[in-house]
Amino acid sequence: MTELDRVSVTLLDGTATTFGALRKPVTLVVNVASRCGLAPQYEALESLQRRYADRGFTVIGFPSNQFLQELGSTEAIAEYCSMTWGVSFPMSQKISVNGRKRDPLYAELVKSKYRNGLGGPIKWNFEKFVLTPDGAVHRFAPQTEPDDAAIVGLIEANLPATPTT
Repeated sequence: MTELDRVSVTLLDGTATTFGALRKPVTLVVNVASRCGLAPQYEALESLQRRYADRGFTVIGFPSNQFLQELGSTEAIAEYCSMTWGVSFPMSQKISVNGRKRDPLYAELVKSKYRNGLGGPIKWNFEKFVLTPDGAVHRFAPQTEPDDAAIVGLIEANLPATPTT
């Protein structure tokens, strides 16, 4: 069990769990915001979830109002994600991804760097982190679409060819 696996997560429905209980061999972590111009990425995130879930993959969404673009209540977030995008992947309650109150999960994730070698705080909503079975964390900029070839290639390279049971 890694430090990340021990991090507490409270889901939108109030269920208390840990990151380790939610993650799969390949996990895409993304900070989301309902009123962000990048919110249409929910569609591609959900598509990835449906396409790869039976092979050991999951998306986990972490709503954040860090950039003042998330809805006010947990109920409003859940309704928006479900009714607008048909989200079926796990979603946490709102967290902070930057600053003194940064969630412990993001305190670890932001230590990783983009492919260009740069890192640092979360730049915007929909920043993506793909965690692979070897423990590596691969970081992608908010504007990188979830179905970008680099992300899909990483997912496919780390999943079995056939569904897991």
